Amino acid sequence: MKIQPFAVEEWMNAYETGAKYNIAETCVDSVSLEELFSLCGEDLPAFLEAFSRRRLTYGDIEGAPAFLSGICSLYRTVRPEEIVTTHGAAGANHHVYYSLVEPGDRVISITPTYQQLTSIPEAYLADLHVMHLTREHGYLPDPEELKRLAVPGTKLICINNPNNPTGALMHEKELREIVEIARDAGAYVLCDEVYRHLTQEETWIPSIVDLYEKGISVSSMSKVFSLAGLRLGWIATHDAELKRSLLSHRDYNHISCGMFDEAVAGVALKHADKLLARNRALVRRNLSILSEWMAGEPRLHWQKPEAGTTALIYYDGEEPSYDFCKRLYDETGAFVTPGDCFMETHSFRMGYACDEEELVSGLAALHSFLTR
Repeated sequence: MKIQPFAVEEWMNAYETGAKYNIAETCVDSVSLEELFSLCGEDLPAFLEAFSRRRLTYGDIEGAPAFLSGICSLYRTVRPEEIVTTHGAAGANHHVYYSLVEPGDRVISITPTYQQLTSIPEAYLADLHVMHLTREHGYLPDPEELKRLAVPGTKLICINNPNNPTGALMHEKELREIVEIARDAGAYVLCDEVYRHLTQEETWIPSIVDLYEKGISVSSMSKVFSLAGLRLGWIATHDAELKRSLLSHRDYNHISCGMFDEAVAGVALKHADKLLARNRALVRRNLSILSEWMAGEPRLHWQKPEAGTTALIYYDGEEPSYDFCKRLYDETGAFVTPGDCFMETHSFRMGYACDEEELVSGLAALHSFLTR
């Protein structure tokens, strides 16, 4: 199977570990086990002692009960038996396509977004149609364009909410419009929701699975919960036939997630409110810092994010984004992601959910680079 190179991951792999100021990272500032258990008020030595006595089998094949229960707490209508655990959200997205899409199936996706949502169905020889989200329309899908594309028999509509890289947010009204279009076409809706819950305002953003009988929610422990090292994600769906297909395909490439990973995730999700309070405070404070900095940079332009951890920032001039970002990296050590990784020219993606000191230092380096 031929597939396009994964541009953003190849860029991160090549330069992330050598960065002086990593303002490309998309996870909220990661925590250690010690920090996690301290924040949650749990006894880490007791947890480790109890786990050390467990035999290292495959564990709970369909997910540890505490982990599944914790996932359900993030939704309003999802039950443990409606969840399929995966190796990260990347594994979840891939698994949905692997289980659902066949050559010739009509799939509608968006750009800019995480490249999986376009490159994987393309590689599976789907009849792929891509909607380009624009700054002028708030990086939100155009319902009229979606209606034209979603002809009867469409297999799957793929969206990302909040959006990566722009931070745009679809509220319930926009999501319900997409649901009605999908229902008329008989299509599933896959929503990559890895940044859900990280809003700038105190508001509940519903999941697609809570709004639509054929909605498929994908998420993980990585971005919102600062635990990317667990490599845990999930698929939530009410569709029993799809669930059977997901589990059947899962037997070929997955078997189960790690026992230790799921045990830690169960603790984290038991105290999701504490992690979310920490991480919302961090992204709101850091976006305020970034917004104030942007006001003093006349060469840069953006739509301020409503949610998530990333912003797409455009710069004046014609320098290709790979060249711009590589020069910035070489001259200052500040690390951002080229907009061309998302098919957006003359721009870069910034992650603002890192440690505050690193963000401030990275912005100072970027300012120095822009003024030279």
